[in-house]
Amino acid sequence: MNFLKDESGQGAAEYILLFGGVIVIAIAALIIYQSYFAGQSFNSNQDINQVRTCVRGG
Repeated sequence: MNFLKDESGQGAAEYILLFGGVIVIAIAALIIYQSYFAGQSFNSNQDINQVRTCVRGG
């Protein structure tokens, strides 16, 4: 009955469950925000100019 008291693999199993949960949450977030990122073209110059305009008060 010593195998019932053996907890040597318990830590690894907990890490696997933790990382699995994080991956599931990340995939769910990507699916939810997929439509937001699909139509976006990321232009850093335009974004910087927009921030500067807002900071200047205009």
